[in-house]
Amino acid sequence: MSGAIQILKEGASRSSALRRGLLLAFLTVGGNLLEGFGGVFAGLLAGSVALVGFGIDSFIETASAVVVGWRLLSEERGYSAEAVEQIERTAGKVTGALLLLLALYILIDAGARLFGFGAEAKESKLGLALTALSLIVMPILGRAKLRTSTALGSRALRSDAYETIFCAWLSLATLVGLALNVLFRWWWGDPVAALVLVPLIAREGLEGWRGGSCGCSGGEENGCEGASM
Repeated sequence: MSGAIQILKEGASRSSALRRGLLLAFLTVGGNLLEGFGGVFAGLLAGSVALVGFGIDSFIETASAVVVGWRLLSEERGYSAEAVEQIERTAGKVTGALLLLLALYILIDAGARLFGFGAEAKESKLGLALTALSLIVMPILGRAKLRTSTALGSRALRSDAYETIFCAWLSLATLVGLALNVLFRWWWGDPVAALVLVPLIAREGLEGWRGGSCGCSGGEENGCEGASM
């Protein structure tokens, strides 16, 4: 009897984690679409490559969240374990590839700006507001995703969580770069800060691509690694 009760509790807990994951994916898509369009618009107005890159990163995050939402929804709708595992593996590869593309973009963009390519950006109050808001919201969202990915044993959701966390760091780098440029004309601050993130982003991208799925549905006891901040 106690075993049956335990199974029911575990099933209810996983169902709750799936719903939480889907809600987080929905919030990520909505928030990043607004952030993406706002960042690109503000960047084009100010002639800021950093802000345009910030907006493009938001669209990459949106794509990642859509893929992860597909994976979570398939399990929530009762797909077979084999089908969910295949979708998890595919989602992990897609989110990993998106992280690698993000790292490559930052490397090329920041490197180009360090070598003096691109016009000096104008002051952008909209850009400052967008990056400051992202710096507040994205760490909270990222940590929530990490906890949920551990509960579900989902490497795809874990990769997506790190994309959200890296978005916050990119927001900080962009915000600091814009502020330093406005206050001191230190144009190099933003690209240098962004380049520091490249090895971390690439590492998580490779883990997602190589791992795809950790091959489990029950968390660390089945061989999944727990995520921590």
